[in-house]
Amino acid sequence: MMGFLRMVTPPASPPTKRSRRRRRVRANGDGFPVFLPKEVKDIKDPFARALAQRIVRIPVPLQMGNFRGCVMSSCIKPIVQQHDKSPVVLLHCFDSSCLEWRRTYPLLEQASLETWAIDVLGWGFSDLGKLPPCDAASKRHHLFELWKTYIKRPMILVGPSLGATVAVDFTATYPEAVDKLVLINANAYSEGTGALKDLPKSIAYAGVKLLKSFPLRLLANVLAFSSPLSENIDWTNIGRLHCQMPWWEDAMVDFMISGGYNVASHIKHINQKTLVVCSENDQIVSNQLSVKLLCELQNAVFREVPDSGHLPHVENPKQFVKLISDFASGKIN
Repeated sequence: MMGFLRMVTPPASPPTKRSRRRRRVRANGDGFPVFLPKEVKDIKDPFARALAQRIVRIPVPLQMGNFRGCVMSSCIKPIVQQHDKSPVVLLHCFDSSCLEWRRTYPLLEQASLETWAIDVLGWGFSDLGKLPPCDAASKRHHLFELWKTYIKRPMILVGPSLGATVAVDFTATYPEAVDKLVLINANAYSEGTGALKDLPKSIAYAGVKLLKSFPLRLLANVLAFSSPLSENIDWTNIGRLHCQMPWWEDAMVDFMISGGYNVASHIKHINQKTLVVCSENDQIVSNQLSVKLLCELQNAVFREVPDSGHLPHVENPKQFVKLISDFASGKIN
């Protein structure tokens, strides 16, 4: 890992009660931030444990609907910002978190790429005790406010699965914020949440509770990964860790009944250079959709990741990072 760049400062004074209290808020005895669910301690994957210890919350101003204020937003921040290069900004899949990037993030840092991993509003580990709207427009505006406040330069925006839909939606609205796009096994042609938006709230909450259940999440992992059962169980616990956040059910129902994303009409208007990535063995999103996306985008190239399923950045991180690094440097064009 790259070390912190520090300015020379006078010797630190003895810690006060206030500074000790701030440190307790940031991390517990295991090195995990105290705002993470207690179940984080049960995770065995060393990459997930290491990345979880780096999750921070940063204030992001948000004004949507009746909500006015700052959202303490969870993310992984780069150790050093490189103002002469476009930063890489990682989104995640539907109902996931920045821990999805546990095996890729360290390699991107080793490749000297300034990298952010951001939790999309309504998912991940942000503080949503006072719940803002969690529809597509709010997710988009939240990402823009985070970018405008902290990143401030055109970025290489990376989105897998529904994260690719989030990336297309964002780029269509804020093209000035995006230098290049990377769309991985993109689920960009789905028509929102469909009939789910018309469900009575009581039934919507019942559906969300089912979505949170361990058996359903394990089944999704079995479809996504060709891994041993013990590893799939641990990865299931990683993938549903954010579901233990106290606001998660309310945020999911809000997104569900809002109608979700519908970005198919935006695709042909995206003119940023785009890397379309698909996996050799994806059992969730058809590779034909990636080919369709390639044909509709104005300025796109296509690459396939061998020996991987729906999430190549988890199963084949070295190959995936090489693609990102080559695309960022212009070797893929």
